Amino acid sequence: MNLISILKINKVNEDYFDYVDTVYDLINHPKVKSMNEYIQHGDITTLNHCLNVSYKSFLISKKLNLDCNSCARAGLLHDFFLYDWHNHEPMDTLHGFAHPLIALRNAEENFQLNELEKDIIIKHMWPLTLKLPRHKESYIVCFVDKYCSLTEIVISNLNRIYHWSLVKKSFVKNLLKFS
Repeated sequence: MNLISILKINKVNEDYFDYVDTVYDLINHPKVKSMNEYIQHGDITTLNHCLNVSYKSFLISKKLNLDCNSCARAGLLHDFFLYDWHNHEPMDTLHGFAHPLIALRNAEENFQLNELEKDIIIKHMWPLTLKLPRHKESYIVCFVDKYCSLTEIVISNLNRIYHWSLVKKSFVKNLLKFS
C-alpha cells in the first residue's frame, strides 16, 4: 500500500511521519487491510476513503491544537463495517443508519479505543443519525467525511462522463469514416 499516492501527498514532511506513527498498528492489521476489498464511493475503496478522512482530519485537528491522534485513528475506523454496503442491509435497517454502530463494534473487538474515538466513530453520520457529536474532533471527522465522500462521488462521476464522451467521440468518428 503506497500511502503517499493514496493521500496525494506532494511532499513528505513531519506531519506525514507523525500520522503514520499514529495509525501504524491500524494500517497493518489484516481486518483494516481487508477494507481495500470493498468499494465505498465510485471506484474508491473503503480503505482509501478512510485513509483520506483520517489524514485530513489529523492535519486539521493538529492545526487547531486538538487531539489529532484520536482524529486519525477514529477517522481510519469510522467505516470499519467490513462488508459491501451496496449489496448488504445490516440489522434490518439502512446502511447509513446502521454502519456507525457496526463500525464501532468491530473497532472495539479489534482495538483499544478511548472515549473520544468512540464518539467520533458512532457520531460521524450526524445529522443522519440525530445524536449530536460531543467533541470538536467528532465534528471535524464528521465534516471531513462528508467532504471526502462528496469529492469521491463527484470525481468518479466526472471520470465516467469523460470516459463516455471519449467513447462517443470515437464512435462518431468511426461512423463518419464509413459513410
